[in-house]
Amino acid sequence: MARKKNRKITKYRKYSFFNIGTLLFGIVFIYMIICIIMYATEKHITVYEVMRGSLSGNYRFHALALRTEAVVNTTHSGSVRYYVREGSRASAGSTVCSVNETGAVGPVAYEEFVLDASDESRLQNTLSSFTINFSPSAFQSAYDLKSNVETTVAEVMQSATGLPISVRNGCEATASGFVVYHTDGMESLTEPQLSQSLFDESSYHVNSLRGNNKVSAGSPVFKLITGEDWALYFPLDDQLGIRLASAESITFRFLKDNVTYTAPFSIVRNGSEAFGKISMNHSLVRYVTDRFLEIELVMNQNVGLKIPVTSITQREFYRIPEEYAIVNADTSSEITLLVEEFAADGSSKTEYRTANVYRHNKIDKYYLVDKQLLQEGCYLLKENSATRMQVQEKDTEIVSGVYNINKGYAVFRDITVLDENEEYCIVSSNTFYGLAVHDYIVQYADEVTEEEIVY
Repeated sequence: MARKKNRKITKYRKYSFFNIGTLLFGIVFIYMIICIIMYATEKHITVYEVMRGSLSGNYRFHALALRTEAVVNTTHSGSVRYYVREGSRASAGSTVCSVNETGAVGPVAYEEFVLDASDESRLQNTLSSFTINFSPSAFQSAYDLKSNVETTVAEVMQSATGLPISVRNGCEATASGFVVYHTDGMESLTEPQLSQSLFDESSYHVNSLRGNNKVSAGSPVFKLITGEDWALYFPLDDQLGIRLASAESITFRFLKDNVTYTAPFSIVRNGSEAFGKISMNHSLVRYVTDRFLEIELVMNQNVGLKIPVTSITQREFYRIPEEYAIVNADTSSEITLLVEEFAADGSSKTEYRTANVYRHNKIDKYYLVDKQLLQEGCYLLKENSATRMQVQEKDTEIVSGVYNINKGYAVFRDITVLDENEEYCIVSSNTFYGLAVHDYIVQYADEVTEEEIVY
């Protein structure tokens, strides 16, 4: 028996695209688009939180060292052998090096020669220093190392035998001093010849005297630094020059070895250029081989509220003498003024106006109030008196400050700058009309105006 087919067809109900879900999604989508457009087109204010701090490491210089220097030339031609370690002191008349006219440096023979622990340590320190500071871009240092090792060995050998080395064509120290094996053309430089261009280290060139063992007659073979008196010079800008104008001594740190000294200080002026001069009469042995030394001035750093320089702006205010101000007993941030103004037809109007105080100078006895509050030419009246004063342009004062936004709108706050550099400044803290720790200010003052809402 054949199965009867079910011919009943059920149609599914079609749902309309426009339903409550689609409507809600569309509203949310449109709202998001509007928010994105508003965010992209509105003004963005950069906020900075005020913190306590100080300015440090502001005054670092590559100081130029000038000493009493003499270059010693040889009277022979040939190969050079050095016997004194660079940076060590040679006595007057002692042999620093010798020149072999045959062009070859022969060995110096000793019957007994043993390195003790201190000698080994000296050689190890020389090699370790070279390994740590070696740079492929300054391969000349490899030749300096070779010469240093040879000189150190010769010095140790001479000390081990207890007898002076027998040399031919010896080059002797003309005076007692420290031996240096390079020249730079500044040996005869004097203080009156100082200029800003000398501090451009990119043009500074050192000529190593031990780079080539063969010399000709009249060539320099070593340099002597005589006398313990020497000086460091560094360029001064106007701001630092004013700050150091009355200083007779200064504390500074050599960044090479982090040693701090206090030494006499003076300012040298060559034309329009000014230079700081640190006079030294000791410690020459530590830095005798350096022409430029990186130093840091250790100055009394002011501690206060640290803010960006970009936050600072200036505004103009009227000075109001205390006798014309009616003090509000409930708050010292506001005063009341009795103001008389004249209309164009000659009629006068007298009224009380409340003014926000931006600064109270208790020494000169005046308040600073917003210049927009008063019209130039109006009169301030002393309450219960016939005394009056006319508000004029000469009664204005320009004040530096920042915009405080703690309350959601920009409020000008007076500041007193204690110290500054190119990026930050230190301002007084705990001033009544100024800033306090954790205040929020506008980082870029040109982004807002007075009383502009920022939230």
